[in-house]
Amino acid sequence: MIILVANLGSTSFKYRLFDLPDNARDAGLERELARGGVERIGAPESRVYARTDGKGLEMVMPVPDHAVALQAALEQLTGQEGPLGNISEVAAVGFKAVHGGRVSGVVRVTADVLAAMDEMALVAPAHNPPYVKAMRLLGEKLPSVPLVAAFETGFHATIPDRNALYAVPTEWVEKHHVKRFGFHGASHRYVAGRMMEIVSRRPLRGVSCHLGGSSSVCWIHDGKSVGTSMGMSPQSGLPQNNRAGDLDPFALLHVAKATGRSFEDLLVELSGQAGLAGMSGTSGDMRDLEDAAAAGNARAQTAIDVYVASIRHWLGAGIVELGGLDCIAFAGGIGENSPLTRAAVCRGLEDLGLRLDAAANASPGDRSQPGGGERSIAAADSPVAVWIIPTNEELIVARQTRDLLAQKGNGG
Repeated sequence: MIILVANLGSTSFKYRLFDLPDNARDAGLERELARGGVERIGAPESRVYARTDGKGLEMVMPVPDHAVALQAALEQLTGQEGPLGNISEVAAVGFKAVHGGRVSGVVRVTADVLAAMDEMALVAPAHNPPYVKAMRLLGEKLPSVPLVAAFETGFHATIPDRNALYAVPTEWVEKHHVKRFGFHGASHRYVAGRMMEIVSRRPLRGVSCHLGGSSSVCWIHDGKSVGTSMGMSPQSGLPQNNRAGDLDPFALLHVAKATGRSFEDLLVELSGQAGLAGMSGTSGDMRDLEDAAAAGNARAQTAIDVYVASIRHWLGAGIVELGGLDCIAFAGGIGENSPLTRAAVCRGLEDLGLRLDAAANASPGDRSQPGGGERSIAAADSPVAVWIIPTNEELIVARQTRDLLAQKGNGG
């Protein structure tokens, strides 16, 4: 079964094309046929890239919006070097959707699903509008191809109320869906599944650290989410590259009164000019921050310290909630590629059984091989397993899309 997966960011579009066996038990037969996307959408020079059967292309051209990016992807897939003769060969398109509020899990895209996503557009302003636009565009271009939304919030449906509810009036929860939804669900689901495969202890108490331009921590018990750092919106939780993360809401009132600025104006600043970039005054990219800190930039070092302290805060809370720790896993661009961040998160936790192998942590692994980035970085005598697990969100969405179509009444 050919599944196309679309993964949209605020200024990016990524796609992957999979050939999956009809039976979920035949995971060894899964194949990735192509991948590609566009970076820096809306910039004068956007990067367009694609890879099929070891062959790649890359070009710089203006891509004004996600609709143009989507059209470019379809042309890449069906062009002379593409893996498809016609887009009708695709059994379904799966979207790594972010926030549906009253709608979660894995569902066929309908008018009601789109309306639910529109309702949460103010909560997920960088994600929901481009997803809704892309879904509507594909629905028009490919009316016979099923569209499936796999919501990031779905993995966190198992979080108990004690970890999901804010201390707000019940009416806020029931009428306005004010609660801790959690995000990065596809990544945490993938990591949780790998934890269950590579660590034999049961029950398995794990913490997944998805660290990148957008970061979150998830507490996992036997493969299921029981708590997470992100709340009602993707703007919350850990400091992000340019988003503030958790903030006392009355700080907004204070700054609004002091400056005469509107809440909307302040929220735009908090969601685009804050976070690691706002703290450092340089960049929200951890590579730039580490270079700046090494050169003596105190603000860059402070931003890193605040970021690490927040990760450790949620790690510690997870250990208490889980009653101990058997495994911690690092994923995402920072989690996979920053030995300094991993070492800082784990520093001083030897008495809790968490001991790193410094050489293994510093090693880049053999990324030339499939899965070469996945490896243990725990010391030989560490009771707690410590792993780097490169996530595969698109594969999770492809599997979820395939499984939904297999259900009675949901086929294409």
